[in-house]
Amino acid sequence: MTAKRFADRIYQRVFFLAAGLIYAAVLMRTFLLYRDNPVLGQVLGLLLLFLILFLTEMMFVRRGNLWFHVYLILQTILVSLLIYLPQFEDYDYFSLLFAVLGMQIMSRVTRKSGVIWLLIFLALIGYKFLRFEGALEGLTRLLLFGSIIVFLASYSFASRRAQEATDNSQSLMQQLQAANQKLEQYADTKRKLGVVRERQRLARELHDSVTQNIFSMTLTTQSALLLLDKDPKRVGAQLERLNELAQNAMAEMHTLISELRPEPMTSGGLVSALRQHIADQHLPEGLSVKLNVDGERELPHLEAQGLFRIAQEALNNIVKHANASNASMHLHLDTPFWIEIIDDGSGFDPQQALEGGHIGLAGMHERAEEIGWDIIIHSAPGEGTRVRVEKKSPIEERV
Repeated sequence: MTAKRFADRIYQRVFFLAAGLIYAAVLMRTFLLYRDNPVLGQVLGLLLLFLILFLTEMMFVRRGNLWFHVYLILQTILVSLLIYLPQFEDYDYFSLLFAVLGMQIMSRVTRKSGVIWLLIFLALIGYKFLRFEGALEGLTRLLLFGSIIVFLASYSFASRRAQEATDNSQSLMQQLQAANQKLEQYADTKRKLGVVRERQRLARELHDSVTQNIFSMTLTTQSALLLLDKDPKRVGAQLERLNELAQNAMAEMHTLISELRPEPMTSGGLVSALRQHIADQHLPEGLSVKLNVDGERELPHLEAQGLFRIAQEALNNIVKHANASNASMHLHLDTPFWIEIIDDGSGFDPQQALEGGHIGLAGMHERAEEIGWDIIIHSAPGEGTRVRVEKKSPIEERV
């Protein structure tokens, strides 16, 4: 059972219990006062008609419906007859029936309309009490019966507001669940797109590096076989070339495999992961790579993961394309956070490379955007390359 259904059931039970007790009390009081009075039949007839209208309204009339106001007018006339008809000498307890109507009103109509109806009820019983009972006695009875009417009506209104609050909470919960589901779907779609992009990049890398090396190895092997009979002295050079190509292919495969490792941040953090990657990287002969670290603050896992992948791609580009002698990574782990990868290689035109569909550079920009950092690449032919990734300031993130 949901919280709403439970609250509705509690309210209905309390409502029917209060209405039933009031009606039973009025009925018993009527029997005690009019059992030997010929008007007993008239009183019971009006009370029976009140009960029939009450049950009919509960079963068939919806909240805010025009018929509900018609019902209220009829019920108000019935109770007024019980109070104002001269043959009914004892009339004060009939005013309790207005409490039943007050409970129905405050559970069905707006607060403003409900207050107007309650004022009408109090005016009807107040006029009778004050006119026929005197000022003091009439005021006493008005306060007594009026407080009961107002109290039960207020309880009904408070229960209604609680139900509405529960409905709003459940509606908000459903909206949040729907939004969360959409976010999960978005995250899943983004993850799948990321996998597709990664596969495309790896396919491009395999085609541009490993496949080309293997193709060159095939041509070199064929050349060596042809020279074996014609010019055996030149076979040694071909075998040396073949060995060089094999080493390059192995290095490329090692690089691609290292990029497939999902969690380089499992232990030791970003600094440890970068040092391990530099140590494991098959660097070309004559290339030196250094890592400098300032500060000791820890970055969130996702940011550290993204920076590692960017640094990894930058180092791969240096190894494969830069023909550099020196390269350095400078990691600044303090406000402002940033990392720089610099080499003294041949350089390139960054804009031309991006427009040419260089997947590695595009991936670096995407990873920086995903973690909320800025990436700036400075390079030119013959002038080396500097890749700087820095964390956005809080003002920039809000903008």
